[in-house]
Amino acid sequence: MSDRLPPLTDHDTWTAALAELRVREKAATRELDAIAAQRRRLPMVEMPDYILTGPDGPIRLVDIFDGLSQLIVYNHMWTEGEKYQCPGCTGYTTQFSRLDYLADYDARFVIITHGPIDEAMAYKKRVGNRMDWYSSAGTSFSADVDAAPGEGFAINVFLRDGDTVYRTWHTTGRGTEQLGFTFGLLDVLPWGRQEEWQDSPAGWPQSPTYSRWRGSDAIAAAYGDATL
Repeated sequence: MSDRLPPLTDHDTWTAALAELRVREKAATRELDAIAAQRRRLPMVEMPDYILTGPDGPIRLVDIFDGLSQLIVYNHMWTEGEKYQCPGCTGYTTQFSRLDYLADYDARFVIITHGPIDEAMAYKKRVGNRMDWYSSAGTSFSADVDAAPGEGFAINVFLRDGDTVYRTWHTTGRGTEQLGFTFGLLDVLPWGRQEEWQDSPAGWPQSPTYSRWRGSDAIAAAYGDATL
């Protein structure tokens, strides 16, 4: 038997091993519930009345809520003059193709980048991204929410009360994983993400970290208009 396969056993032994794992899975679920409860009790910070830029021109941050009360923002990295932007940001955000259901929960999820809006909209089409994009170019918004040029990507959450916007949560790095589905799917597979940092049995396929991630050009070829 290949060393790339889990050990073979009978059904009863497999069921017992799964039940043992389920105890930890349920404990993790309860802990995530407790973390979410603590997150809902975080204090918040009032934001200035930023004027950002959307595809139709200048737009106040409060108006990006589109009348809703809650807003999730993915702060997309941007390198001036590059045809293909950060593959991590590009790949992460192209997984979100249906977001209208969030309105049922009084919420919206958008991208804000510090790149120019015309370039951002062209990039959205080039890679087949289906989210709504806005630009913070010419403002301090990105820097103020820990996503300044050259600083990296982030997710920020905001709450609107009338015309006032408050910042309620922020994360970056692996903290963003919980909002997407790709890694969750990979983590239930026998071989997992197949990255060398993972704790896997000897002989399991493992590659350098990020080496299996699609490049932005490959994403464009698959979902967008790579000729742009």
